[in-house]
Amino acid sequence: MLLTPHRVQVRLLGTDVEFETGRIARQAQGAVLARCGDNVVLATVVAAETPKPGQDFFPLTVEYREKYAAVGRIPGGFGRREGRITDHEVLVSRLIDRTVRSLFPEEYRCDVQIQVTVLSAEPSSDLESLSILAAAAALHVSPVPARGPGGGLRIARVDGQWLPFANQQQRARAELEFSVGIGPDGLVMLEGQAHEVDEATALLAITTATEWIGRFQTAFTELRTMAAAAPKAAIPAAPTLPELPAATRGALQEALRITTKSARRAATAAAEQAFVATLADDQRALGKQAFALAVWTETRELALAHGRRLDGRGTTDIRPIACEVGLLPRAHGSALFTRGETQAIATCTLGSPDDALRYDGLDPHGVAERFLLHYNFPPYSVGEIRPLRGPGRREIGHGSLARRGLRAVLPPHTEYPYTIRIESEITESNGSSSMATVCGGTLAMLHAGVPLRAPVAGIAMGLITDGTRHAVLSDILGDEDHLGDMDFKVVGSAQGITAIQLDNKVGGLTLAVLEQALHQARDGRLHILAEMQKTLAAPAEPSRFVPRAARTAVMPDAIGALIGTRGANIKAITEATGAKVAVDDAGEVLVYATDQHSARRAMQMVQRAAGVLKVGRCYRGTVTGVKDFGAFVKINAVNEGLVPVEELDHGPVRHAGDIAREGEEMLVCVLGADDRGRLRLSRRQALGVGEDQIEF
Repeated sequence: MLLTPHRVQVRLLGTDVEFETGRIARQAQGAVLARCGDNVVLATVVAAETPKPGQDFFPLTVEYREKYAAVGRIPGGFGRREGRITDHEVLVSRLIDRTVRSLFPEEYRCDVQIQVTVLSAEPSSDLESLSILAAAAALHVSPVPARGPGGGLRIARVDGQWLPFANQQQRARAELEFSVGIGPDGLVMLEGQAHEVDEATALLAITTATEWIGRFQTAFTELRTMAAAAPKAAIPAAPTLPELPAATRGALQEALRITTKSARRAATAAAEQAFVATLADDQRALGKQAFALAVWTETRELALAHGRRLDGRGTTDIRPIACEVGLLPRAHGSALFTRGETQAIATCTLGSPDDALRYDGLDPHGVAERFLLHYNFPPYSVGEIRPLRGPGRREIGHGSLARRGLRAVLPPHTEYPYTIRIESEITESNGSSSMATVCGGTLAMLHAGVPLRAPVAGIAMGLITDGTRHAVLSDILGDEDHLGDMDFKVVGSAQGITAIQLDNKVGGLTLAVLEQALHQARDGRLHILAEMQKTLAAPAEPSRFVPRAARTAVMPDAIGALIGTRGANIKAITEATGAKVAVDDAGEVLVYATDQHSARRAMQMVQRAAGVLKVGRCYRGTVTGVKDFGAFVKINAVNEGLVPVEELDHGPVRHAGDIAREGEEMLVCVLGADDRGRLRLSRRQALGVGEDQIEF
């Protein structure tokens, strides 16, 4: 069979990207093979013909997966096949989901699955951008009724230049990198991090990326025409909903004036039940839809017409804030951060480089992450009951955003050689729990003594608009997120933005609204930082439970002797002293201990095992050979030297064998090295020294 593929190509600042359809995965409703250099990804779209009975939401599933064969590797693990989805794959799946979700009509209820598979990869390249674009292209050429075309990619600012498809080396130097998603009407998704950039720079990144993505949108339209794609499926007409009587609307309006979340929801539920009870059985499902629409309408009108929010605040008001540190006496650092009805307990734990997270991926060298942030959202935080089955995609996404926001202000590892783990336990939630994690994480690290470059805080912004009027809301509630048109989170210090995330439900944002939201977020962030600094403004003195780090260096050729066979020497030092010892390939040694005696003793044992000797200090060694001119003594696996016959005793020695016998222990003092670099030792100078002068 002759297969005739259809292809379009986009060239962007010297990078060529090709999109092909019609040759591969032809039974999917939409399929696009995207190429950029050696990178090849396949995106497919499949949708159910009809919704499931009673389906009252849009069930979109996005799966991004990386194949090890893409880089010519066989997976590890017992089964030698790809395992469960990784956190990285979850985060890319979320980027794609958030770029395309708002393109679907509100009334659409059919199951849709988008799969993006990496088939060939250069590991350091920007696979995420290629995958977002491929998914948007596959959706546009399919008959699935999504408005389009959409598109998205990452933009980075490196050495003052704006770059698309930046590789890992360039991203490591970037002062800003944003993933931007665009629909036919404008911005729909934003995710990224920066090194304290101002709002004007963030806006310029978004507008530049929007221009670039527009070229891909034009190409996707051309690809759909070339492929003679099937028409988009029709959307079923919305059902006719029953009218709410005046009494029900009045009860709803009264309920929405209650400022407490639990009481407001109880009153709203009571009004709904009373209304639904008046309907025939076959009308009750439609009645619930009608009531939900009324809640949506009334809530939004309160903000648009009266500038009043569900908890009684104005549009720019921030909820009351309470901060506390030292909540947990044994934790290295701890903080309790409360903002309105949202609360987080954050802990900071400091460890050695061996505690870093090492995970496998397409990069054959693997990745070691020395800053970890884990976000937990237990069901009791919202008064619910559900099984505890590990973090879901939402928790992974929220944790990633908070981690990026905090990572920008961490001290360099060369100056602060700890692995840092932040754990955020959300104990109450009514909106913006990820931003509470940022604030609590900052306070917990300061309490542990981490020398942050600057404190950071986060705030979630919302939007309500009817096309002519709009209200930008600061520090949104959970209901305002659900019933509003935007969830816009901004993290930063007093100097600028460190992380950002936006999801837009209205199909596009004007630049004026986005600029207003950014500046309003800055005002809110500065207010929150001022409240946090009333509790703790600078790194505290670390508690006695925080390990102290001591640093030394050994010669690279002595690393093996220090580590020992299968780590035997390192384990012996840890068992003898209680300290943790880490050594890297360059010979840098870090000793972690909670008391100075353990640290000193461990450092001495490290230096001895690695052959680091001090002139004038005494060591115990073993005689390895006896000659007429002296005795050879081995102090450790690295160092062996000569004790000349005149240095064997205070008095004259005629034969070295009168003092030294092979295999016996001898206490010696290090004199230095001769002109040929050989170690010179003395037993005479070690005689009668105290134990405090003998190195371990």
